Amino acid sequence: MGPAHTDEELMTAVQRGDTQKLGVLFDRHHAALFRYFLRLGASRNLSEDLTQEVFFRMLRAGETWRADARFTNWMYRIARNSFIDHSRKQKWETEMAPDYDVPAPQSAGYEEEQERDLVRRALDELPPDKRELLVLSRYQGMKYEQIGELLGVEAGTIKVRVFRALQQLRGIYERLSGGQHVLSGTRG
Repeated sequence: MGPAHTDEELMTAVQRGDTQKLGVLFDRHHAALFRYFLRLGASRNLSEDLTQEVFFRMLRAGETWRADARFTNWMYRIARNSFIDHSRKQKWETEMAPDYDVPAPQSAGYEEEQERDLVRRALDELPPDKRELLVLSRYQGMKYEQIGELLGVEAGTIKVRVFRALQQLRGIYERLSGGQHVLSGTRG
């Protein structure tokens, strides 16, 4: 087998009719998309459905792919639109997914689990736009420039919005914890 292809090369091949390459992209990105939808508040089943929908839309909308674009930004734009479309069609209540965050190591203590649960609950209380920013920057590991490109705003604006979202998250967390816990891992 030849050298690994970049996401952009694979999507260009899909665009040219080699639809089997979409399977390689699916293998590379389905887990990250699934976690993205979970962290936005979708149930496990809905996250699975939306993940499948993203790849179906990629196949259908392949002509919108530009070879000079960053694949992950295009993918998350489709994912974001899928989530928004579903939210508009269904006025569903968000279901707290038990694996909203990275699973804890087996040795994690009760206090660590309690803190993770408080962070999940605090994230759920954030307005959807702020939750999305934190999911993209903190959990999906996207850079401010990528998020700005995805949302159509400057990277500096994203940095300010993420900072404000973290401040609001910290306030919610402190309220939920009764001021007894210090939210960790939110600097940066």
